[in-house]
Amino acid sequence: MMSNCITLQKKEDALVSLISGMGNALVAFSGGCDSSLLAAAAYRALVDAAAAVTVRSPLTPEPDRIDAEQVARGIGIKHFCIDVDELTEPDFIAGGPRRCYYCKKLRLRVIADFAARNGYTRVLDGSNADDLLDYRPGMDAMKEFPIVSSPLLECGFTKDDVRALSREWGLSTWNKPAAACLASRVAPPNRIEKRALEQIDEAESFLRGILPPNSQVRVRHHGELARIEAESVGFKVLIARSREVVAALRTIGFRYVTLDLGGYEMGSLNPKSLRTTQ
Repeated sequence: MMSNCITLQKKEDALVSLISGMGNALVAFSGGCDSSLLAAAAYRALVDAAAAVTVRSPLTPEPDRIDAEQVARGIGIKHFCIDVDELTEPDFIAGGPRRCYYCKKLRLRVIADFAARNGYTRVLDGSNADDLLDYRPGMDAMKEFPIVSSPLLECGFTKDDVRALSREWGLSTWNKPAAACLASRVAPPNRIEKRALEQIDEAESFLRGILPPNSQVRVRHHGELARIEAESVGFKVLIARSREVVAALRTIGFRYVTLDLGGYEMGSLNPKSLRTTQ
């Protein structure tokens, strides 16, 4: 236990020191666990020379953006919102296995342009060491932008490290469930269309309303079929209220509604040959 504490302390010191040497920085900020710790570290290291920017996008539910604003306010860091419409990018909406690359490239281009216009010389991304264990084509896009770096990854932070230090620092996001954009629910090779994203958002909002707080739930969009992935603790609720669930999701536009007995699996739509079982 002691060695773990020492290791985390060294990582904390390295993180703050690394960011301190940057002069100024703009954090790509979703309000999730990783980017919140990174924003808090940037604020500690740079104070008013640090800022956070959140993307307002068709891929992100509006409550998530509002939540990001509240988290940034709690940290104390200066916060901006900028608009990005990934549905204007043909390679992204085609829905292929590298769609995350095209999304990330577009977002980083817009964020990098915003940073340059506002005098920020570095853009900080919240990737951590565990992200190297999964299929993350979006990380390839970061290599194309010299202004972008990933301090948590560089300092060796795992997801467990991020949560542990976030808790030490009193961040409300320390135990926030992992999240992903709405497009991650669309099964390849289906095209990513606005209506599909709206259906996913409506369906998951409904399900979160009947499941236990902080439950992980995903509605995987397979055209007319909605495949619900949930943690096992939510199975009893979904089965007991199956008629209500089916009626709600059919009203939203799905013809078939299924519950995946395998439960919630992060990145379950990623190409299986490129995924790492964790």
